[in-house]
Amino acid sequence: MQIPYAVKLAFQSMFREKWINFLSMLTIASGLLVMSLSFFAIYNIDIATKKLPEKFSLLVYLDENLPQDRIDQVINDFKKIPVVSSTKFISKEEAMKELKGVLKNSAYVFEGLEENPLPDTLELKLRKDAVGPETVKKLAEQALKIKGVHEVNYGENFVSTIYYLKAGVTMLGMILTVIFSTGIIFVCYSTVKILFYRRNEEIETFKLLGATGRFIRLPFLIEGAFIGAVGGFISMLCMLAFYYIVLLKLSISIPLFKAILFPHNTFLLLPAIGLLLGTAGAAIAIGRLKY
Repeated sequence: MQIPYAVKLAFQSMFREKWINFLSMLTIASGLLVMSLSFFAIYNIDIATKKLPEKFSLLVYLDENLPQDRIDQVINDFKKIPVVSSTKFISKEEAMKELKGVLKNSAYVFEGLEENPLPDTLELKLRKDAVGPETVKKLAEQALKIKGVHEVNYGENFVSTIYYLKAGVTMLGMILTVIFSTGIIFVCYSTVKILFYRRNEEIETFKLLGATGRFIRLPFLIEGAFIGAVGGFISMLCMLAFYYIVLLKLSISIPLFKAILFPHNTFLLLPAIGLLLGTAGAAIAIGRLKY
């Protein structure tokens, strides 16, 4: 009988103090909405940075007039390296043909060119998890020690940009999550604390009647959980409205927006996240109060 009665007391308090609770719900909803929008942006940036390593390649320029058996040996040497996922040989003739295709509108560049100045090249693809500044640098140094390798080009700035962008996005996500979660817990903490003092006479009556601490605390826990859950539900509706009203319409007129991903399942958890944060705030509040 204790839990049903506690639920009844909690809902009576919510209707009696409806404006305080309503403002708290809106505040929590705003906090979760900002956190959700931040997560949405960070999520898409993270997905984009994860796709960049797929396009990364390390170019190995071979010595001039290297015999075929030596070229095959160089390729085999690279295949034995664990971080290398694939190797592709590009002959100087293929490289020149590709270059002419790219510069077809500037054919005058090749006038008077008697010999092909381009070297035979190996294009190395790395495992996704191996694309990092230190790993790529070590591989380049290792490649230069292989007999027949003349030069290595791996776009050091590109690799560093991918690595630090991913690290920065992850750190930003963690910081925002901590800040907004703390803010939401504080809102629930303050609300429950105010409600407790406004019901002080009622609580004194319960104490005189022999009510236990658990009986007095339970309605406030339920109220804090409900406030957080409703705030989460409001923020979930706002995120779904943002998707269906803004993103879908923009994707129709601007094809670029079709590449943006919207993690529906994650945002459906907002009411549960609000409930947990609300319960945590209420638990801290009643834990610090004397009764």
